[in-house]
Amino acid sequence: MDAPHRVRRVHPAAWGGLALAVTATLVWSGNFVVARALHTQVPPVQTAFWRWIIALVAVAPFALGQVWRQRALIRRHAGLLTLAALLGVTLFNTLIYLAGQTAPATNMAVIAAASPALIVLFEGRRVGGRRLAGMLLALCGVLALVAKGSPAALLGLDFTGGDLLMLGATAAFAGYSALLRRRPEGISGLALLFATFAIGALLLAPVYGVSLALQGGFSPSAATVGPLLYVGVFSSAVAYFTWNKAVAMVGAARAGVVYYLQPVFVALLSALLLGERATPTQALCMIPVVAGVALGATGGGAGAGGRTGPAERAGVRSPHGRLGRQEAAHPAHTR
Repeated sequence: MDAPHRVRRVHPAAWGGLALAVTATLVWSGNFVVARALHTQVPPVQTAFWRWIIALVAVAPFALGQVWRQRALIRRHAGLLTLAALLGVTLFNTLIYLAGQTAPATNMAVIAAASPALIVLFEGRRVGGRRLAGMLLALCGVLALVAKGSPAALLGLDFTGGDLLMLGATAAFAGYSALLRRRPEGISGLALLFATFAIGALLLAPVYGVSLALQGGFSPSAATVGPLLYVGVFSSAVAYFTWNKAVAMVGAARAGVVYYLQPVFVALLSALLLGERATPTQALCMIPVVAGVALGATGGGAGAGGRTGPAERAGVRSPHGRLGRQEAAHPAHTR
């Protein structure tokens, strides 16, 4: 009787966290559509570097005061922040842009579908049967969607070196998401965002210099600056803030299930913005994705060691300990 009771009573904070995860996934989906405009105009490493510079400028007015007040904590946990920046900032998006040079979009979508499973693996927590069933249902829907309903299309995929880069990007994102549960107490969300963006851009700077030397720069124009502003402000500052907040509120595994919606959002945005109409078969394939996300995201799961606290039994991971007691006292406070 415990599991059905847990399904019926989802804590309000969990719904807020899931809404933030959906928002981040939707914004990241727009990144795939907008980035097509940069494919042949801006080298991938330069796209990644300027993305984070723009993100830093966008976040700075809101974050610098908190960064200054929390500078001692930031220095104390510099190692953890550097690892998070390396995975989530330096590697994740750069590898995606590099993979997109040679890997077909279908291959990238199939590989990206492994993200939720890798997040669960890296987080090291037991997954309940309902959430596991939801993940499997959504995964089947994603595979059917990218294959346009034809299993033979998946069997005929030709994987290349770009696919290995995409696999690395998927693992980096999963590691970053799982690492968020170790966010040091006392470092606010905005301070964490600014610190990881700054460290990530700094780690990327030498590679950016090599790209300039070998490939040359690009000419700023409406066709390049507009998409860069989108990926810098929305896909970086806005999406990362909402994703980090979602993980803090509901945990990486639960938020990760929502990530299965990305190919659905990409298809819908492509239809709205690019006129790429989805076929009836693709529309049908979206149904199990949405159903699987709804099933998995509202399902319960055991905590570390199989133990659950009151907040987790209500449907949201307890934010005490490493995630910080301030968010437990003020879950709606923007930190």
